[in-house]
Amino acid sequence: MEYLKSRLSNYHHSLSYMGIIIAVIFFSISLMPSLLPRPYLLQGLLSGLTLTIGYGIGVFLRFFWFYLEFPKLTGRIKHYFQYFASTLSFLIFSYAIYASNSWQDEVRSLMGLAPVRDYFHFKMLAIALLLAFTLLFFSRLLFNSFDKIRLKMTRVIPNRISNILGLILVIFTVFVFTNNFIISKVVASLDKVYSFADENTDKGISKPLNQNATGSTRSLIEWDSIGRTGQNFVATGPSDEDLSVFFKERTLAPLRIYAGLRSSESVQQRAELVLKELIRINGFNRSKLVIATPTGTGWLDPSAMDPFEYLHKGDTAIVSMQYSYLPSWLTLLVNPEGAKESALALYNTIHKYWSTLPKETRPNLYVFGLSLGAFGAETSMNVATMIQNPIQGGIFVGAPFPSTIAPMLTKQRNLNSPQWLPIIHDSSLVRFSAQQNNLKNESWQWGPVRFVYIQYASDPMVFFSLDLYRKEPDWMKGERGHDVSPNFTWYPVITFLQVLFDLPMADRVPRGHSHNYSASSYIDGWLEVTQPVNLSSDEEKKVRSHFKNE
Repeated sequence: MEYLKSRLSNYHHSLSYMGIIIAVIFFSISLMPSLLPRPYLLQGLLSGLTLTIGYGIGVFLRFFWFYLEFPKLTGRIKHYFQYFASTLSFLIFSYAIYASNSWQDEVRSLMGLAPVRDYFHFKMLAIALLLAFTLLFFSRLLFNSFDKIRLKMTRVIPNRISNILGLILVIFTVFVFTNNFIISKVVASLDKVYSFADENTDKGISKPLNQNATGSTRSLIEWDSIGRTGQNFVATGPSDEDLSVFFKERTLAPLRIYAGLRSSESVQQRAELVLKELIRINGFNRSKLVIATPTGTGWLDPSAMDPFEYLHKGDTAIVSMQYSYLPSWLTLLVNPEGAKESALALYNTIHKYWSTLPKETRPNLYVFGLSLGAFGAETSMNVATMIQNPIQGGIFVGAPFPSTIAPMLTKQRNLNSPQWLPIIHDSSLVRFSAQQNNLKNESWQWGPVRFVYIQYASDPMVFFSLDLYRKEPDWMKGERGHDVSPNFTWYPVITFLQVLFDLPMADRVPRGHSHNYSASSYIDGWLEVTQPVNLSSDEEKKVRSHFKNE
């Protein structure tokens, strides 16, 4: 018992009260509104991490104070400071826990979600404290290791050199261990899990009987090779019967061509396989041809693809191919260049053949990308092909933060437009839109090529940035999107972590918010870019009504 009391007393005296104050402040701010509502598990992890970082900053400031040899607090002054720090921390901590539910509910109401339950903050707090104490334990373990290494080195080399070498050695060891034994193992495991899931066929999905479909008995692409997401894309689109009944007239059957990662060994071989399949089913005889780059898992949103085919009454062809098994946010961390490589190979292959066809009879050619697919699709077109044989346009939806073209355009926006909804020059080439259609204006005139970016102001995949820890972004200044909390305030470091932890939740919110784009937004884009010629205004309204809940 005496030993336990002694250990607790030593631990108590080793605490930094400056660290406690900053830790509590960081913890409290982490509970405030950000772009998205967070479940208690994610909020607990975020708050535990920010609490630990805050404490670390406080410890560093204390060390820096002593390093500069400023006077130390002693006697009653030290006692009063500790009392003041403890009281202030308790009050801030209590208020933050009390207000956490209302802060979450504020964001949830903007997303059309029900309020959180009363015990949200208790679960969150337990996870946060568990993580914080765990990180603190390992931090002290690393510091003790550094201290032992440093002391051994001081026997043979000067003290300052031993400090630097000891620190480098500890950091290098942690980096190697984390990268080789934790991150790489986790990523490899996730890749196996998603790869296995991709090999399965969803219930209700079967090999198509239509010989024009990818994976049919006459198809050049094996059904089992295109993966679960590819099978869903090929098998679930509207048929000519569906469209004929809908429009009360005879229509064509939309064409969908898809190659999975197992369809061929290399990216270029898959692109050539898609071209051969497109030629086999006479896809170049359709009026509209779309090169679609999917998300990280290979998924193409039905709320984007189906309306396009309805708007053109089935006189369409869509080609796509898979480049990853992992979700977009994870693929961004592991292999973001895969999307670019895949999009470029498919575009070059299709465009090269398309360019040889007579201009009068070949289909209008467009590019499309959602999420990581937009990251790849927007850079797939090179200047030479756009000058010699320009395509008709494209739609990029939720282009993620590593994208290059969208941020470049946004920096060149007109001064009277916000960052989350920029207006680019005279809007003749590129236009941006959000939940409400922002693609029409009486003073705007389209040029021969039309590109549309669709992005919601609450989408962290779009608006996260690596410099968010030190710089307030323009999208938080002035006018905000209707589903972004007015109480979302920028704080150094903390806001960076808040939006970073919003990323996994980006597509877990209701349609029409964040990274979960609605069919109405897709329809706005398709109408503006592809300009259906055989669609009456009444038929357009009917299509919109048909997809109003998607």
